Amino acid sequence: SYEAENPWCEEIRDGIDSVLRNRCDVQYVYMDTKKNIESGLEKAKEAYGLYQQLRPDGVIAVDDNAQSMFVTAYLKEKVKTPVIFCAVNEAPSKYGYPATNETGVLERNFIGQSIAFAKQLIPSIRTIGFLVKESPSGRAILKQVESEYHDYLAEVTEFKLVQTIQKALAEIEVFKKTSDLLFLGATNGILDTEGQPLNNEQVTQIVAKAFGKPMIGANDFHVRNGVLCAVVKSGQAQGKIAAEMLVQTMDGTPVSEIPIRVNKYGKRMLNVTVMESLGIRPRRRALIGTELIKKNE
Repeated sequence: SYEAENPWCEEIRDGIDSVLRNRCDVQYVYMDTKKNIESGLEKAKEAYGLYQQLRPDGVIAVDDNAQSMFVTAYLKEKVKTPVIFCAVNEAPSKYGYPATNETGVLERNFIGQSIAFAKQLIPSIRTIGFLVKESPSGRAILKQVESEYHDYLAEVTEFKLVQTIQKALAEIEVFKKTSDLLFLGATNGILDTEGQPLNNEQVTQIVAKAFGKPMIGANDFHVRNGVLCAVVKSGQAQGKIAAEMLVQTMDGTPVSEIPIRVNKYGKRMLNVTVMESLGIRPRRRALIGTELIKKNE
């Protein structure tokens, strides 16, 4: 769904390649919808043209925009080629999954676990706000929060979807007054003051400086870019599972016999540079099983 250099795409690609690189000729197509969602339908049409040209033995479609713009329009129940979806945030029923030629891997963020981890580090945390880019995946995170916030160890103040850095900074002024902790979702493509897209690292650093309090995220790159900590989901794991499911179909297992799976296991990560800058001194037991990294310079 996104651009080739997107860190999440790189993780997914690593996972797929770990399974398929010695077995298949793999070609990647990028829809660039994080940076320019308006071009998504045209990119999907181009992808279908390539599909017709290549006549592949299988397709892996990654993230939600690839489902809504490409798979449901061109492949679902229209071709016999097995299609494996990967990293889908929405309920599978939204896209009519599973289908006769389709199964795959659902993605869920480890939000409650990340809040619990942050509270281990800072027991005084009582409230949390959410700042996420306005996008299909951002709205899917909102649905997840709405369905599970009663189980969080911090009270949710507000959930804000934004498209520009000006709007993000305006919301931060409110969060500074209401929230002890901020969840920062994937923000690649948020527009700067001149209407140009910013990347995740740029947005994270701008928001962290403005908020001045602890932040959590959902991905490896969030922690590396400057949030305090997270229980991160793994793109490598989801890509690997999707590729293994595709190999099953190539080896003769009917798609109907391969159930939809959900990512289950996260990894605790802590940015020690951010921890030290915030003056946090955690108990040793809070660091057990945690990957410690330093902020990107």
